[in-house]
Amino acid sequence: MSWRFDFGPAGAAEGYTKVSAADSYDAAKGYGFTDVSQVTEHNRGEEPLAGDFVIPFNTAFVADVEDGNYIVSILTGDEAAPSCTTLKTNGERLILNNYRTVTGQVSRELFGVNVRGGQLKLRFGGVAPRINALEITKTSEQITVYLAGDSTVTDVGDEKGFPFSGWGQMLQYFFKHDVAVANHAVGGRSSKSFIGENRLQPILDEIKEGDYMFIQFGHNDQKWDEARHTDPLTTYPEHLRRYIEGARAKQAIPVLVTSVHRRYFDAAGKLTDTHGAYLEAVRKLAEEEEVPLIDLAEKSRRLFEEAGPEATKSIFLWGAPGEWMNHPGGTVDNTHFQERGSLRIAELVVQGIRELGLQKLIMFLR
Repeated sequence: MSWRFDFGPAGAAEGYTKVSAADSYDAAKGYGFTDVSQVTEHNRGEEPLAGDFVIPFNTAFVADVEDGNYIVSILTGDEAAPSCTTLKTNGERLILNNYRTVTGQVSRELFGVNVRGGQLKLRFGGVAPRINALEITKTSEQITVYLAGDSTVTDVGDEKGFPFSGWGQMLQYFFKHDVAVANHAVGGRSSKSFIGENRLQPILDEIKEGDYMFIQFGHNDQKWDEARHTDPLTTYPEHLRRYIEGARAKQAIPVLVTSVHRRYFDAAGKLTDTHGAYLEAVRKLAEEEEVPLIDLAEKSRRLFEEAGPEATKSIFLWGAPGEWMNHPGGTVDNTHFQERGSLRIAELVVQGIRELGLQKLIMFLR
């Protein structure tokens, strides 16, 4: 099952569906741009696909597809000018970050996308974005990395959440098209409430042999409401075992991740641990169950202490009044990340993947 789109004003290449700058999304045809008000098109030459293109400022291209994993191939560039394209997919997952081509260069990039909700969405940014052609191919051959966690892991969902971002939203950026990240993390959930709301079962229904499940909770297990609270010595590891056992029952590989630290410093500039026994509980469980462990708490502690109280504001969701449209009054948040920070935390997770020797993932890192 595949879709092929040729963008620009020239005739469609053989086997491709032509998409012009005026093609708004239409459910009847199942594809199009969400907003065409700032979309233009140009024809630079006779070469099929590469000769013409669309410039998609501040818009997204949407295609109706079945849920599942896809390999996406995008052709981008310009025969007459340099280009600079940022691309995000479903859940605002970063794929290309200011991806540049020089004048005359047209480049093809491949990446994986996990789709839930029946639409593949490509949102464009950058100072000179270009899209020449697009191929979308459904596949069952990719390794899927499932993420179960809270708001420090979750996808933001859409551009209205900017600049908030969980580290899981940035993880796909580090992988080639052979890996698709399925981020099921949801803000406000604990290891208990994630199960109680039936969010673990859909992962277990899909996960297959050779896939991975990364598990990071703790922030909300500390909360005292009945739906979320777990005890670090008893019910917290008991709930985490259900994730481990569920993954192993499907011959998938569970990976435990300790909670990323909050931004709280003492007078000496040392980070204050707000998770306490919950961190040690994960470390102990990983040892008992022989589960790979990424100690993100320790990695983030080193990162935050090296940066210091002031510089970590650019990692966390801090902003002055008027700085961000979605936070006009400003924001001071010592738990959640802005995109720059979540990208850095995702990099720490990738560092952990390398240190653990998870070769099936390491071989597909960019």
